[in-house]
Amino acid sequence: MKVKRNAQARQALAGAALVALALTACSSNPANTGSGELSGEVTIDGSSTVAPLSEAAAELFSDEQPQVKVSVGTSGTGGGFEKFCAGETDISDASRPIKDEEKAACEQAGVGYVELAVANDALSVVVNKGNTWVDCLNVDQLKKIWSPDSRVKTWQDVDPKFPAEPMKLYGPGTDSGTFDYFTDEINGEEGASRKDYESSEDDNVLVSGVASTRGALGYFGFTYYEENSDKLKALQVDGGDGCVEPSMETAQDGFYKPLSRPLFVYVAKKAVDRPEVKEFLGFYIEHIDEIVKEARYIPLTDEQKRTLADEFGSV
Repeated sequence: MKVKRNAQARQALAGAALVALALTACSSNPANTGSGELSGEVTIDGSSTVAPLSEAAAELFSDEQPQVKVSVGTSGTGGGFEKFCAGETDISDASRPIKDEEKAACEQAGVGYVELAVANDALSVVVNKGNTWVDCLNVDQLKKIWSPDSRVKTWQDVDPKFPAEPMKLYGPGTDSGTFDYFTDEINGEEGASRKDYESSEDDNVLVSGVASTRGALGYFGFTYYEENSDKLKALQVDGGDGCVEPSMETAQDGFYKPLSRPLFVYVAKKAVDRPEVKEFLGFYIEHIDEIVKEARYIPLTDEQKRTLADEFGSV
């Protein structure tokens, strides 16, 4: 899969001009200009939500530097930070900002890092394609379903107008940044959730569960919904201003409340001293629009791109 230089690609990259300038400023080492072939390994772990983005970057990068092995693991945002702060990985994918205790662990281990927002997400609440009785849920209803003391067993428990269809729940595990974000925004406390649901750090497992169960409801990143929209139905969410569907536009403009969010990669500063890591990171940032499009994510706004350029310039 080659990086295309057609008119459409040039137009998509226009908004990232400042990022490219930052890349040029940071790539004074001739070994990192892309003119020579590198070898070595770049290790990435963390969020399963962000993983497809890093995988797309790795695949495109391999066309330019085939001797550099880029591995992408999915142990969840929390699990990824454990490895990252222990010095076991170069880059950590994260679907939420780093926590204070994770910052302390990195500091204690002498792991300096830079946070880079690389895409946006509309965390999607999904049901089975055969669900014909609901198109929108408000935050109070979602809290009623997912709160630690929830007694919801059927759809009728949520709304008397709904059928007495048994509700089967699917969601990310406790190491997931998506779990942290959802519980904080919906239940009002990070980590507060009912425990009697099918959990997995692999979003594909959640997709399969919802797709195969008529009364199912689950939540995960927008990309996984979009890739499986033929067998899933995304619900609109009412955050207080009416029902809004998850989409690129509603995530970027902030209308999809409260479940739109940025997605991050955290880069260890010491790792960037290695030419293969610096080259990969530079490629990732310079081609961010292409990578986001390839992975079917929601792109950064112009303001976010300016911030990305500034943060990349500090590496």
